[in-house]
Amino acid sequence: MMQEMDLATAQQMVERLQQQLQLQHPQEPVECLQTHISWILLAGERAYKLRKPLNLGFLDYSTLALRRQGSEEELRLNRRTAPELYEALIPITGTPQQPVWGGTGEVIDYAVQMRRFAQDGLLATLVARDALQPEQLDALALQVAQMHAVAEVSQPGAPHGDPLAICHAAADNFGTLRGRLHGATERATLQRLLRWTRRESARLAPLFHQRWEQGWIRECHGDLHLGNLVLLDGKPVPFDAIEFAPAFRWVDVMADMAFLVMDLLYRDRPDLAWRVLNTWLEQTGDYAGLETLRYFLVYRALVRAKVAALQGLPEATAYLQLADRLSQPGAPRLWIMHGLSGSGKSYQALALSAQAGTIRIRADVERKRLFGLAPLASSRGQANIYTEAASEQTYARLEQLAQQVLQAGYPVVLDATFMQRQHRAQMQQLAARVDVPFRIISLQATPELLRQRVQQRQQQGQDASEADLAVLESQLASYQPLAAGELPQALVLDVSRPADWAQLLAAAA
Repeated sequence: MMQEMDLATAQQMVERLQQQLQLQHPQEPVECLQTHISWILLAGERAYKLRKPLNLGFLDYSTLALRRQGSEEELRLNRRTAPELYEALIPITGTPQQPVWGGTGEVIDYAVQMRRFAQDGLLATLVARDALQPEQLDALALQVAQMHAVAEVSQPGAPHGDPLAICHAAADNFGTLRGRLHGATERATLQRLLRWTRRESARLAPLFHQRWEQGWIRECHGDLHLGNLVLLDGKPVPFDAIEFAPAFRWVDVMADMAFLVMDLLYRDRPDLAWRVLNTWLEQTGDYAGLETLRYFLVYRALVRAKVAALQGLPEATAYLQLADRLSQPGAPRLWIMHGLSGSGKSYQALALSAQAGTIRIRADVERKRLFGLAPLASSRGQANIYTEAASEQTYARLEQLAQQVLQAGYPVVLDATFMQRQHRAQMQQLAARVDVPFRIISLQATPELLRQRVQQRQQQGQDASEADLAVLESQLASYQPLAAGELPQALVLDVSRPADWAQLLAAAA
């Protein structure tokens, strides 16, 4: 039986394997990339990943058995989202001096074979080139929501998933950062964030445990930033999930999503950050989880600060500054849309969200959720979904969700027709109860334009709204315009012209 390899011997083996691949691909150089835990050989249309025989405490690949286990876990976890990338586990036989890809002899190591992709397809590269499209973020949010929906759920008493583990991990960040960041301003920021993290860990502990009991802690990705997302065949695909430390992937789904949101904020794309979050929230319905979002955003920013600090990179300070900004209290306020079907309520609410970091809650989506339907599902066969009673349930649901989000410290825009004054008054009273500013965004359009837009939307069939021309005609007959007492809170938009939300928000401030 072969003895375990040390790092130098393993390096020699990888060099021999690279030479063999080069013979098989004489037309182009075979590259060897290194991370602190692995080697990756790039040859033709394939990439081969081998683990370094290391024990770093949080990670142990010091034995052949542990490297095989890590490789098998990598395949299992990443085939959930990227089966087209993760192809096979390849045994390495022979000796470190004369290794053989595959073979029938004694196995000395393992490689994960992957489909190679162009680095310019990474979402980190695309966003840096301003080439990442909002619709691609929508598709990504749907992909992540689906991954979370089918992921294995942790329950209290399970070997992984205790929410206090992330509190310990959050505290551990500070020890590393104190040893690497020595400027007076950085030290003061670290101390402030440490106090904030301790205070929030204690305040949120009951909610963390409640969410564990409710099934929100699952086997997630664990490292969901733009460097681990790639565009394949026009579709964003998560890869490189964390396999070496179960505690880092068995987390609250909001903590998983927070990594992506934080990364977009770091790259100065708040519009995309709030868009991907809102699309994910619409799919999952996890508005109650927003109470934990600020904590997880700060935690993820400090994780990246720690990684950068360990590598001696100046980005550590930038991540630290981002964490400090994210820890600040929010400025909640309540906006409601007011307009008939086809007036562009969802479009304008999304534009407001991108500009002002607002959580958008759609009546069309929540109405379906009340009746057990997915956002894009058809309600055909469910005659009771659009009754007056169902509408009252929907507005009550909007009020409940808006209160949750406002109390979590985030601004909210409610995307509904709000044709009736009583429903508008209901939300104005909510804003008064929780002591936040209130605004109505009233969208004005001619009946002819509304009819044209409703017909176009029906033909496309890609929206949660199911309103047809008959519904629009009914709305036109029962619509209640704004009363004189409502006008001081209203922004009136002519939707036949583009809206400048930066200017509108400045005027509304």
